[in-house]
Amino acid sequence: MTDPAHILVVDDDDRIRDLLKRFLSREGHRVTTASDAAAARRLLATMTFDLAILDVMMPGEDGLSLLAAIREGRQKETPVMLLTARGEASDRIAGLKTGADDYLPKPFEPEELALRCAAILRRSHKDAPPEEVEMSGLVFNAARGELREGDKRIRLTDAELQLLTVLAANAGEPVDREDLAALTSAGMERSVDVQVTRLRRKIEPNPREPIHIQTVRGVGYRLMPD
Repeated sequence: MTDPAHILVVDDDDRIRDLLKRFLSREGHRVTTASDAAAARRLLATMTFDLAILDVMMPGEDGLSLLAAIREGRQKETPVMLLTARGEASDRIAGLKTGADDYLPKPFEPEELALRCAAILRRSHKDAPPEEVEMSGLVFNAARGELREGDKRIRLTDAELQLLTVLAANAGEPVDREDLAALTSAGMERSVDVQVTRLRRKIEPNPREPIHIQTVRGVGYRLMPD
């Protein structure tokens, strides 16, 4: 039997803090709460967490600032989910660029939050992605930033390399279009689609019927190695 995940919930709204503690505790997690960033910093200095859930809009230090501090501290690898009443794409991109693993707008369904938490915890406990990914005779080495077919190196643009690196790090799992736009220089979801089309021409045996860079309808793309 695995130990329960230890989750930190930081929100200045008493009702949301209590709701999340009750719901996540029923899901089998150990939950510690804080009403502001200062209290959260004290907890982070003395306790270890498997996941932190941070409200973005809090009095005093906000959630983005706290997230940045976590990424620079001793628990910099701790996954973080952001909660916010502002659901604009620009806010989500700002959070992802600061280092958030997920972003959930308020109001939300507790069940959806619990499912997202479970997905983050699964990802964070997975083994590190393989150094090399094979696709129909091609080998991509993310550490070296190289795509090769035997001794021949296939040229990738910066945008294609960034896109393939993110997909390879999440091989077998869908990656959201907005996340790809935020994590690469593509910048916009439509630009991501353009880069995927170009990358398929270099990777797929038949770009019109892709088997490696698959479209996941309503979500984004998934890389399926051999």
